[in-house]
Amino acid sequence: MIGDPPAPLDGARELFALDPAVAHVNHGSFGAVPVPVRQARQRLIDEHDANPTRFVTADLWERVAAARAAAAAFCGADPAGSAFVANATTGTALVLAAVAPGEGDEIVVTDHGYHAVELAVDDQHRRRGVRVVTVPVELGASEADTVAAVLDRVGPRTRLVIVDQVSSATAQRHPVHTIAAALRDRGVPLLVDGAHAPGMLARPVAGLAADFWVGNLHKWAFAPPGTALLQVAPDWRDRMVPLVVSHSQPDGFPLFLEQQGTLDHSPWLAAPAGLDVFDRYGFDTIQRHNVALAAYGQRVLGQALGLDPDALPEPGPEVPMRLLPLPTGAARGFADTAALRTRISVELGVEPNVMWWRDRAFLRISAQIYNSAADYERLAAGLPGLLRG
Repeated sequence: MIGDPPAPLDGARELFALDPAVAHVNHGSFGAVPVPVRQARQRLIDEHDANPTRFVTADLWERVAAARAAAAAFCGADPAGSAFVANATTGTALVLAAVAPGEGDEIVVTDHGYHAVELAVDDQHRRRGVRVVTVPVELGASEADTVAAVLDRVGPRTRLVIVDQVSSATAQRHPVHTIAAALRDRGVPLLVDGAHAPGMLARPVAGLAADFWVGNLHKWAFAPPGTALLQVAPDWRDRMVPLVVSHSQPDGFPLFLEQQGTLDHSPWLAAPAGLDVFDRYGFDTIQRHNVALAAYGQRVLGQALGLDPDALPEPGPEVPMRLLPLPTGAARGFADTAALRTRISVELGVEPNVMWWRDRAFLRISAQIYNSAADYERLAAGLPGLLRG
């Protein structure tokens, strides 16, 4: 039984400049910036362009610190141990530079990892001789099974474990709090890839004993692109290494990560305006709406594709993304998934995501406050014929 979708949130669709002719059901990949946040950023750009010297030399770093403090409070992070970075991939590169594994050392990852992070870890293998240990975690795996699978592959040469809080590839939520506590007892550092966590999960860093956590605010927290928060445990802050050495190198963490010369700071300074959307509707209201709408979309699409409703992947609590397996032959590799996504966009006027995981294509949908039931119903109406064509 499909059931009813949640009621739309009043005025939410009008907050966004998205093309109304397109059904945007791929919020998880790139987010969407509300109009008031775009306006806040434009005011900052105008301020900079009117007097660049004054903008940079007056109180820029105090303003960045205030924005960082607001973002950290929203995420449940330690403001003193946090820094703005461009995205979760940048945060991962910074962590790898700090940990600096060498030949014969091991990095443990799961097979749900983000592709760019997989490439970064593979780069450590090719350049430094680091061994990459990939842990298979089943879709819908229990917390106990996930924790056991990860810990079983941790050994005396493990220098870092990387686990997604919510996987981009599979939309699956992983028990990172439990994994972090277990690894802390073993003295093994953990990087939590929380790319999707801010704005999706309430205070995702609160109570998390991980050595490193990085989350994008430009996905679910309505910040402009290029806005992410990296939290570093106290023992690691003096060991952080900026990817670019600049004027603030003597100031240490976090300034030497944030003060990179002519870097455009407007996305970070505008990020608190995105948090105002949560004040307007309430975090819990937004979360309940998005989770319920994603579940509705999965049921509608599952029925259209003839899938067993009881076998649809369940991502875990509070996750407004859903996965649906596509028929065998819908795609035959990573490149095919990109081509299929483009066909769906052009022929159906819908923007979903198509993932390639464990040699199979999956449709990944997201739900955000600008979405409606009609977005998923349009995709459900057209997708079966497109896949047959």
